[in-house]
Amino acid sequence: MIYVNLNKITKDMLFVLMVVFLAGALAKETNAESLKKKINSDSFGVAIKGYDTVAYFTEGRATKGKREFSYNWNDANWYFSTAKNRDIFAADPEHYAPKYGGYCAASLASSGKVAGVNPEAFKIIDGKLYLNWNQKFSNKFAEKADDNIEKADDNWAKLNQEN
Repeated sequence: MIYVNLNKITKDMLFVLMVVFLAGALAKETNAESLKKKINSDSFGVAIKGYDTVAYFTEGRATKGKREFSYNWNDANWYFSTAKNRDIFAADPEHYAPKYGGYCAASLASSGKVAGVNPEAFKIIDGKLYLNWNQKFSNKFAEKADDNIEKADDNWAKLNQEN
């Protein structure tokens, strides 16, 4: 007869789950704080969740890009809704790329930390694209744009000096 100690199995499973959870948490923290990726991109290297950064300027709205119209810049793959938008970006990526690598502008201004974004939450201020966590953050950021941009610029520079 085989004796199975369920108590031991349960403890072992809990330990494994705890290790997996902690590894995931540490990976997230390391990714955000090390800022090795200067561009907010996913695990496949796709920038700003695949949204067309040129369309914010030309259409005034968030538009999903397509893999077929991609361009690699700054160690990230940028997707565009049209070949024309891809070519516009390729000619002047610094102009069309979102500020702060596409990380949340409001978070950088308020806490000095990088945070993810919802590409639908954006503002174009003085010809620059700012992405944010949500529309509320985007509106708050824009209310005191000059102050917030100054703070975010300083914090972004500090984060990049640390790496």
